[in-house]
Amino acid sequence: MANRPPGYPNALVWLRVGILRDWRGVLGSFVAAWFYVPVALFTAVVSAVVTGLVFSFTGGGILEDQIPEVVRDAPIVGGLISSFLQQSGGAIGGFVGAALAFLAGLLLVPVLRFREVDNGVSLLAELAGIAAAAILVGLLYTLYRVLLEHRLLRVSGARDLSRREAELIMPILHDCAQRLGLPGVPRLLVEDDLVSTNARTYARHIVVSTGLLTDPREEIAALLSHELVHWRTGDEITSAFVRGVGLPLVLVHAVPTWLMRRFPHPATNLFVFIVFWPVLLTMKYLVQPLHRADVRAAEYRADMGAVVAGHAEGLRAILERRKSFESGRSGWDEAVCAEHPPNELRLDRLERLQAEGDAAGPGTPPRRVVGTAELFGGDDPIDMRRPAIIGGAALLSVCLLSSLLGVVQWGFFRPEAAVKGYFSALADRDVDDLAGWLSSESKAAVSNDDLFVERIKSADYQPPTDIEIEAIDRKDDEATAKVSFVIGGNRTEAELMLRRDRESTLGVFKGWHIADGISAISVDVGQQGLLIDGVPVPVAVPAGESPQVQSVLSVPGVHVVSVASNPLSETAPQTVTVLPGSDYETPVQVVPALKSTARSSIDEQVKKYLDDCAQQAVAAPQGCPFRLNGYQDAEKIKWTISQYPSVQIDVLGPAGAQVTTPYEARGRVQVSGTYQSYFGATPFTENYSYGVTGFVTVAGEQLSFQPGIDD
Repeated sequence: MANRPPGYPNALVWLRVGILRDWRGVLGSFVAAWFYVPVALFTAVVSAVVTGLVFSFTGGGILEDQIPEVVRDAPIVGGLISSFLQQSGGAIGGFVGAALAFLAGLLLVPVLRFREVDNGVSLLAELAGIAAAAILVGLLYTLYRVLLEHRLLRVSGARDLSRREAELIMPILHDCAQRLGLPGVPRLLVEDDLVSTNARTYARHIVVSTGLLTDPREEIAALLSHELVHWRTGDEITSAFVRGVGLPLVLVHAVPTWLMRRFPHPATNLFVFIVFWPVLLTMKYLVQPLHRADVRAAEYRADMGAVVAGHAEGLRAILERRKSFESGRSGWDEAVCAEHPPNELRLDRLERLQAEGDAAGPGTPPRRVVGTAELFGGDDPIDMRRPAIIGGAALLSVCLLSSLLGVVQWGFFRPEAAVKGYFSALADRDVDDLAGWLSSESKAAVSNDDLFVERIKSADYQPPTDIEIEAIDRKDDEATAKVSFVIGGNRTEAELMLRRDRESTLGVFKGWHIADGISAISVDVGQQGLLIDGVPVPVAVPAGESPQVQSVLSVPGVHVVSVASNPLSETAPQTVTVLPGSDYETPVQVVPALKSTARSSIDEQVKKYLDDCAQQAVAAPQGCPFRLNGYQDAEKIKWTISQYPSVQIDVLGPAGAQVTTPYEARGRVQVSGTYQSYFGATPFTENYSYGVTGFVTVAGEQLSFQPGIDD
């Protein structure tokens, strides 16, 4: 920090005063560089040109089509309006289309810039982050320029003064500083340039050209007085911070300006403009106008320094003879120098100023008296006490609010919170709470499934216990949780997929939901009486069709699959273990077994059925497994069962069984009667073997045997 200007309590105050002076220039650089204004300008102009050309040819027809048919068919008036729109519609459409397309193209880039923002709080946070990044870059660039200024100037061609140059110019510099009340002076460097006569002030140096040394002493003193004011007020700090905030734009802008300075030719300038026109126009019509107010104020203030030092005549001579005596080393500096006030306005100001202690000549109009206090504004020209108090209170409030929000976020809106809430809802068998931790698709599915709701609340369902979150691997808005838990008496590990919400809660928090929290169990829905966790599964198979496999919504845990108790069959319950994120794809089929009590009941019904058949005194008892063969006009028929068959019962399902008779277990029946022969009524006796077939179904709490005919 050597050679910094005196008058400031410390270097931080010096830097702060310079940084905070030109808020308009900082705003212009910030908007232009960090909101991609050149890109938006390019998009807007291209869109406007294309749309304007299209509407220039189609605008007349489009406007004419908007005329109501009643007006269009009106005599004279309709033709007049149609003709007018046909002739002028192209121009009107072109202008209107170009204007709308320009506005849309200009807004397209900011919209894409903040496409992920879904509420006002997120927008403010995004803007605050961008502003913080821009300010940080600006501060780092300013420190870089100040701390390495001497080395940077040496690299650019500046050198120390020779003995003769120092003997010529250093007394003038010290005299000017003494007149301005400055106890010290910046380091003076020189550039070997005999053609131009200029000087430029930096944060800790003043660089003059060798051509200046040939000017009259009064003019040199006026110019040095001017530059000393720039040095004392820290104008280079202001400019450096503005450049730093807009550093992305500065770096891009350096390319066309270097080309135009390196190859000064109209063709080169045209080519550079065609390629870089969005950057050049952004600089000229956004950044420079906002920076202009501080630049011009700084120039007028520095001119006052020449008046206070008593060298107003020398400055007047310079302004009358030269267009400018400050040239930039870069394209940005040249653009800033272009914003200096015109020399005529500066001369006009000089005519109205008078230094303290100078007596006005006879007949001279009254002039405003200026002194060093007006030039430099005290040790700390910017009163920061009130802004510091307000800023500190605001910062403290933001910190407290951010801490509170952070605690809420940590407690309720982390992936861990979603995992814990999910398993807690399973343990509590709370379907509403469970739905709140699921993704929108899963939430809608479980909310509309009454079977799922009843099963979760069933005592047969066993949720996972002793949950431990081993690790969570997060990537952007998705995460994978590795969880271990006890399920079915064994500790098991599994992974859960989580997804962050797109919309915020209360406009601030974005929670997490389980993406694969719902699984499925495949079951054969054709099995009547099928129960899962004690809840009946609806039979979804139309009559006459084969059973189908369908998925039943489920959650992690142990589920019990069984069949409702009935008089026909009995089944051993099966347990199905479902893990998070995985389906039980093997169709669950419960194999029923015949109850011992059911066989005796079926045997009794079969026997009764056969006895009823034997009571029929006809040759072919209806619906019975036996009939008389070979006797015509038989009379006095009597059936006698000599041996009942042994039936085989095959269970077809929980509520149905098939009855058959093996060949070796067939029964025997005797039939007797008379028939008419040559000898009159002749008695006969026949013996037949027979079998019984049919189906057994459950009717309430009873079994019902429905016989078939064994051909």
